Amino acid sequence: MRTLYELLKPILFRLDAEKAHYLMMGLLQNMADIPPAHDLMGKIWAGGNDGLSKTVFGLTFKNPIGLAAGFDKDARFIRELALLGFGFIEIGTLTPRPQAGNQKPRLFRLPQDRALINRMGFNNEGVDAAVSRLQRLVRPEGLIIGGNIGKNKDTPNDRAVEDYLICLKKLRPWVDYFVVNVSSPNTPGLRELQDKEPLRRLLLTLQDENQKGVHSRPILLKIAPDLEQGQLNDIVDIAAEASLAGLVATNTTIERQPLVSQPSEWQALGAGGLSGAPLRERSNDILGYLSRHCPSSLPLIGVGGIDSPESARERLTSGASLIQIYSGLIFAGPKLVKSIKADLSLRPITD
Repeated sequence: MRTLYELLKPILFRLDAEKAHYLMMGLLQNMADIPPAHDLMGKIWAGGNDGLSKTVFGLTFKNPIGLAAGFDKDARFIRELALLGFGFIEIGTLTPRPQAGNQKPRLFRLPQDRALINRMGFNNEGVDAAVSRLQRLVRPEGLIIGGNIGKNKDTPNDRAVEDYLICLKKLRPWVDYFVVNVSSPNTPGLRELQDKEPLRRLLLTLQDENQKGVHSRPILLKIAPDLEQGQLNDIVDIAAEASLAGLVATNTTIERQPLVSQPSEWQALGAGGLSGAPLRERSNDILGYLSRHCPSSLPLIGVGGIDSPESARERLTSGASLIQIYSGLIFAGPKLVKSIKADLSLRPITD
C-alpha cells in the first residue's frame, strides 16, 4: 500500500521545492496537533530503537540516525520531526541576527539524480527566535538536539568569531551539542574560514568560551567535501588542538559530477551546493580518510547521500558513529528512518 507521502510526492514535486517543503511541514504540524493522529504517526513511522542506543561524545542517542541541519533551521518542527523516529535533530544554521538569505528560487530538485541544489544563504529568523521556541518546547523523550551555528552574511571574516560566540552563548543552555558551520558554499567567503589559521583561531576561541560556566557542550566541526588531503590533515590537527568532540563529514559540494541529468538542466539552475545521491561516494571517501587519520577517540558523523539502509550501513562501517539525512528524506519519504533502523536492528554493526 502506498504511503500518504508517496501519494502526495508527484504533486509536491510540481511545486517550487522550498514552497513544497513548508507545505509538507505545515501538513505534518496540523496532523500532529490531533492527538489520535499524533500517536498513529509515531506508530507508523518511528519504529523501535531496540539495540540501537549508543553513547557518543558523552551523550546517549536512542539510535544513530539524525536529521541534518538545514531542514528545520528555526526549531519550528522538532516535535513533528521527532515522530519520524530520529535519534537526534540538528537545528540551524542559525546566525545572531535574522537574515532573509539569497534570492528565491534557491532550492532545486534533480529527480533523476535523487539530488538537490541549494543556495539558501543561511536564511533564518535569528538565534533569539530559535531560543524562544526551544524554551517552550516539550522535548520528545530521549531526543538529542544539536545547534548548527554560523555567521551573518554582512559580518566580515575577521569578525566572524564574534557571531559564532553570540550563537554559542545564547543556545548553550538549550541544545546538547554544537556544530560549527564554516563549510556552506552559499555565504560568500565563508569557506575561507576553513583555512588553517582562521579555523584554528575560531575553534580555540569557541572552546575557551565553552568551558566557562555550567553549560559546557560538545563542539563539532562540519567540513566540506571539496577539501584537499592537506586541508583534511590540517583539520585533524586543529581538532586535536581545540579538543573538538567530533567532525561532521560532509556538507554540500560545489562540484557537479557525477550527474546523470543533462548539463543544460543543472547549468540553468545556477550556483549552489549539491546534495543527495551524487555526493554519496565523495562523502564516504572523506569519512574513510578521516577515520584512518583521526584518533579513535574523535567520533565522526557521516552525512551526504544517505538515502537507503545500504548507504546508511556503508557510512557506519566506514567509521561513522552517527549518521544524518536530509535529501534522502525528500526522495525516499518519512519511511526512510524506520527502514534504516529496522535494517540495523536485524543486522547489528559491531565495532
